Amino acid sequence: MRFSVTFRILGILLMMFSSAMLAPLVLALLADDQTVPGFLAALSITFLSGLLIWLPVRNARHELRIRDGFLITSLFWSVLGLFGALPFALTETLALTPVEAAFESISGLTTTGATVITGLDDLPQSILFYRQLLQWLGGIGIIVVAVAILPMLGIGGMQLYKAETPGPSKDAKLTPRITETAKALAIVYVALTAACAGAYYAVGMSGFDAVAHAFSTVAIGGFSTHDASMGYFQSDAVLLVCSVFMTISAMNFGLHFTAWRRRTSRATRQRRSAVYTRDSETKFFFSILIIGIAVTSAYLVITDTLPAGESVVHGLFQAVSITTTTGFTTQDFAAWPTFLPIMLLMFSCMGGCVGSTGGGMKAMRVMLIYKQGIRELKQLVHPSAVIPLKVGRTRVEATVVSAVWSFFAVYTTSFIIIMLLLMATGLDFTTAFSAVAASLNNLGPGLGDVAANYGGINETAKGILCFTMLLGRLEVFTLLVLFTPMFWRI
Repeated sequence: MRFSVTFRILGILLMMFSSAMLAPLVLALLADDQTVPGFLAALSITFLSGLLIWLPVRNARHELRIRDGFLITSLFWSVLGLFGALPFALTETLALTPVEAAFESISGLTTTGATVITGLDDLPQSILFYRQLLQWLGGIGIIVVAVAILPMLGIGGMQLYKAETPGPSKDAKLTPRITETAKALAIVYVALTAACAGAYYAVGMSGFDAVAHAFSTVAIGGFSTHDASMGYFQSDAVLLVCSVFMTISAMNFGLHFTAWRRRTSRATRQRRSAVYTRDSETKFFFSILIIGIAVTSAYLVITDTLPAGESVVHGLFQAVSITTTTGFTTQDFAAWPTFLPIMLLMFSCMGGCVGSTGGGMKAMRVMLIYKQGIRELKQLVHPSAVIPLKVGRTRVEATVVSAVWSFFAVYTTSFIIIMLLLMATGLDFTTAFSAVAASLNNLGPGLGDVAANYGGINETAKGILCFTMLLGRLEVFTLLVLFTPMFWRI
């Protein structure tokens, strides 16, 4: 284990992360509100801590190994999540406990969107902007790590792209160097955020709300500047814009980059749409999304929960929001007929595509599990036949299928164990089940006592859910491997 390199990178990350507190600090100074001391202290503590960690090992230049990658990736969200809690903990008017401050910060950075804060409409813009910025930074971190870092560890989404010819692959990176890959993805991410903010502003949001909600929309986060979330704006146009950008952001950003790179000539522009239409994961994702929208809207009409027009609008929006694990709401969907909230929570287990800001197991894994199930049924009918498992025209290696099933087994086991732990703290079944689903899938809103927010549950449960959010964001294995003895052996 190269701890010197790990601490060097962690120190740099903390010093860089401290700059994220500059913008809200400026907003606080301009408004002359009570959050200035909290942000100033948090910025100073974060920067100095990073500096102290970096200085002793600043000259370390060892080559990173796989285990170093696991540790750095896990520390990225866990340590930054704890330091990100400082502005919340040091702002007295929020009256948050240390666990609640950590919960809010980790929820933001992991783009979960679960909150313990109420009265958002009355909070200073500095705190509101900081919450949104945490999600935006977490989103770009997810994209870069998922596409540029995790493939080298052998557990990331790119491992699955071996089964897909049109899309990017582990063996053929988007660009020759990881730094160039990260830069290209960042450009796409920023451009998409700017387009989303412009669209929100065009349909009636204020400049502040447009930027703030663009941050959490593109990051698939779900934080809002209002307690009523997207329902505050009472605008179908806002919901439509939000639905479009949530869907785009739940798709693989590697495909967005490939499509953007082909924009220069008429011939390449004609092939640009094929980047999406030929991608099996994207087609599967849209198929599931359309089913979710149709069932949700139809059931709202059949049960007379909402008028027909509202059923279509709110059914579409909530289905997209929950399936993509964004977590924006327009109504109390927990009050809908029980079938719908449970179904939507099940859809959130799939989440977005590999290489997106979405949470969940990812559409690629669910698609492979489905195809493997169909293959086994065919094998029962024709036991002597050789039936290969294919994605598109490419045969999927048995090792990839095995890795997907292993992930599913660990994901399911983790879900059950965490749910039982939450019930042991005193939560009822509905609250515990939905809280685990919302946290492990990085969704946010749940049912029961966590339908509106997580402020009412006990401190122990909040701490467990902090770990759950990190577990979901780090694709389960990346975090759990740190708890195995063999990981720390020299």
